[in-house]
Amino acid sequence: MTVAAGDLLHLTRDASVQFSRPITVRVIRGRTDWHTYDGWVWIDAYQLDAAGDAVRRRTLYLMPSGARRLTPQPRQHRPPSSPPRHRRPRDRPWSGRRGADGGGRGRGGVDVGSPAARGSDAARLVGWQS
Repeated sequence: MTVAAGDLLHLTRDASVQFSRPITVRVIRGRTDWHTYDGWVWIDAYQLDAAGDAVRRRTLYLMPSGARRLTPQPRQHRPPSSPPRHRRPRDRPWSGRRGADGGGRGRGGVDVGSPAARGSDAARLVGWQS
C-alpha cells in the first residue's frame, strides 16, 4: 500500500509498536527524502480526534501494510460554540497614563510618588526634578 497526501489511516500495532493505543491520522505528505528500511515509511500527518478534527501534527514511522485506510465521512457543518464577540471601538486611544491612586505619572507628567508632587519642603531642599 502506498501512502499519499489526504489519506485517512487507522494505525494500530500492525503498523508499528508505537501505536499500542490506536490513532487515526490524515496524511499531509510522505517523507520520501528520509531513507528507511524496506517496507517502512516516514509520514507527516495530523492526528484526529473522535469528531475528525486535527488535534496534533506528528511525524510518524510506520509500515503502510499494517495501516488500515478509512473512507472519509462527509463533515457536518457545526455551529460555533458561542456567538462571535464584536469589540466596541474605544472613544479615545489608550493613553497609558494612570491616575494618582494607580501610581505612575499623574496630571502634567509629574511622578505622583515624588516629593515635588506632594509639595514637601524636602523637594525644594534637595532640588527634586521629575
